[in-house]
Amino acid sequence: MKNTVKTVKELNKNTIKDFNMFGVMIDCSRNAVMNVEEVKRFAAVISKMGYNTLMLYTEDTYEVKNEPLFGAMRGRYSINEIKEIDSFCKSINIELIPCIQTLAHLSTLLQWPEYNSIRDIDDILLIDDERTYKLINNMFASLREAFSTNKIHIGMDEAHHVGLGTYFDKHGIKPRFELINHHLQKVLKIAKNYSFEPMLWSDMFIKFAFNTNNYYCVDTNNLINTESKIPTDASLVYWDYYSTDYEHYKNLIAAHKKISQKIIFAGGIWSWVGFAPSNEFSISTTTPALKACRDFGIKDVILTMWGDNGSECSKNACLSPLFYASELAKGNSDINNIKEKFKNMFNIDFDSFMLLDYLNRPSEKAIANPCKYMLFNDPFTGLNDYLCSYEDNDFYINLSKKIADIKDTGEYGYIFEEYKKLCDVLAIKCNLGLKTRDAYKSGNKEKLKELAINDYEKAIKLIEEFHSAFQNVWFKENKPYGFDIQDIRLGGLIMRLKTCKNRLISYIEGTASSIPELEEPQTSADYGKHWGTCATPNSLN
Repeated sequence: MKNTVKTVKELNKNTIKDFNMFGVMIDCSRNAVMNVEEVKRFAAVISKMGYNTLMLYTEDTYEVKNEPLFGAMRGRYSINEIKEIDSFCKSINIELIPCIQTLAHLSTLLQWPEYNSIRDIDDILLIDDERTYKLINNMFASLREAFSTNKIHIGMDEAHHVGLGTYFDKHGIKPRFELINHHLQKVLKIAKNYSFEPMLWSDMFIKFAFNTNNYYCVDTNNLINTESKIPTDASLVYWDYYSTDYEHYKNLIAAHKKISQKIIFAGGIWSWVGFAPSNEFSISTTTPALKACRDFGIKDVILTMWGDNGSECSKNACLSPLFYASELAKGNSDINNIKEKFKNMFNIDFDSFMLLDYLNRPSEKAIANPCKYMLFNDPFTGLNDYLCSYEDNDFYINLSKKIADIKDTGEYGYIFEEYKKLCDVLAIKCNLGLKTRDAYKSGNKEKLKELAINDYEKAIKLIEEFHSAFQNVWFKENKPYGFDIQDIRLGGLIMRLKTCKNRLISYIEGTASSIPELEEPQTSADYGKHWGTCATPNSLN
């Protein structure tokens, strides 16, 4: 690690232009908690790129004294572990900042009976309850002990149903904006007691200020009078990961400036759509976003790396858009020069990481994250069969070969090995349901026998091999907590395929007269219409 620090200090002379805070936020709450050594290694990598800030998004995955169930069995960072990370980050000119939640997004905490009394509704804390503020005070006290920075992100986003549960039962109806602002003032007071300077997600304030239910559809002429209620001692974080349109960011920045002059922008490095990254889409959204920030005087930027629904994607699979964003922030938009500099820094081709996107691009039918829904799509019920094609096999066979042909992957070879193994699985699993149903409906028992003996067995074996490679990535980068979920998901998939195989054989041999799931007509509903903005990475196809 000492050699890494020396390299960082030498390479960090090429600094970010026009931005004061330019950082990365890694999600350590959605099943995966990056281990201490990997956090330090990752911090060194982004420091080499020119970043000066690292945020740890921790809903309940940090130690809170006097709250023994807070993050229990979730891989929480101890105070000493955070101190170790913080000290290392300071040595390489990275500011480590806590990113927590003080209102919503606390479902894993509120599952404990200990906290039943302070659940309002959903994953939202009960406002105006003494125990709520005792908990928040304990949070801040422990964070103050662990972190050297005075900055803190207090969350408070997506509290859509606040005041509509236990709070309503106790106090009756109260305007949500007033309720959230009332809670915020209490949280800000606690933060001030510990010398923290808070920032918070802006979505709830924008929605109430502009009387809209859609955070990204704001009529700037529809501002209601909130001048006295918008916090002046906290920064608003405008988060937006979805648009490739410069005018969109320009409009939303203007809206934010109407209610606050302390604005931070949070973009997205797409690591949260399943196993594979969306690196090209990350670049497509980051480019206009950073231009708008620069043009309209936003000096502080963070790039978020979420881990929705399991955190299967390695943050290291997203090196290319992370590097690209850092070069944009330095004023460099020459893609050929960026690729050359990337190669010089990592001894790997920029486009090798971009290739990983293609696990989610098998055909025009595909939406969002096919490498995940094709993997788990049931071969009998086949709810996602309509998104699959017979040609998908060849696509994944060829992609597996392309990944295997990448040379000089160096310290990141283990990631490429995982994706090759996943391609091998998908090459046979992607349309296994289609083939099974077609053979069954045509009465072709010979084909069904071939599928059962060959394809189902082969899929099981390849999933086991993929599991091993996936496990290698997980335990290298993360604490062990959370991999139980992956074991259950992949283990369940294996058992399901074994059951389907045995039922096919029973049908072929005549001991079962039918397979009811294959008899039932499949729905023709286009589920893709319901993905909304979450499906936007597919626009890269």
